[in-house]
Amino acid sequence: MTDMAAINAIVSALELPPGARVDARVPKKILVEQGAPTAADKRAIQSGVEEIQWMAALKPNTVAIPAFADAARNYLEIAVIGSIFRAGARIARLTELIHRAIPYPVVLITADPGGVAMSVAPKRAAQNEGGKVVVERVVAVDVLAPLVPPDMERAFMNSLPLSNQPSRDLSAVYDGWLARIEALAAARLSGAYVANDDAQTIERRRAALESHAQLARDIAGLRAKATREKQLNRRVDLNIEIQRLEQALAAQKQHL
Repeated sequence: MTDMAAINAIVSALELPPGARVDARVPKKILVEQGAPTAADKRAIQSGVEEIQWMAALKPNTVAIPAFADAARNYLEIAVIGSIFRAGARIARLTELIHRAIPYPVVLITADPGGVAMSVAPKRAAQNEGGKVVVERVVAVDVLAPLVPPDMERAFMNSLPLSNQPSRDLSAVYDGWLARIEALAAARLSGAYVANDDAQTIERRRAALESHAQLARDIAGLRAKATREKQLNRRVDLNIEIQRLEQALAAQKQHL
């Protein structure tokens, strides 16, 4: 399966109405001009991005779901974007730059030599900067990759259709896909994919994912510190702390 065919497989899994499809190539220079705040980012785009496609546009007149807007958030449209990254690309940074470059909420599907990922990035209006939006966070997960079991991948893809998402408005639709991405991230750790739209379950899983990620970062930092530590007694103390955090990490999986 080619990179674009893999991206199209996920877009097809969304089961969008034909009228929502755009399928237009986006010139890379637009991303360079609108989404690259530094010279390093411009180089990362030029060297790392092979192709960008605007796959679909979800609007009230293309999906028959109302828009949503308030003082902080604007869901007049959801853009579905596909992008192919080259080998050695700064994937995490490029993913963030694409989300930042587009003012609408984006469902981003990216392909690179390691597999295919899907991400969303909730946005809000920038304070004291009229008309500008800021990305609150980027939530991404590998979808088509060697480490994703086929049954888990299948369950995730089967949960993606637009008709399976909350349909109160476009904000709810976007939150539905966010919840499914988080459910797959949790399943990669727990071994079981469970997608639902219960608010308490979603918040509990989100908190558990954040806690798990923080513990993993703390453990990695302590391991690096222990490797550099020359005093034996201090190294022993660090290893004891690592073991304690590893136990906490294992316990955290129960909440996923």
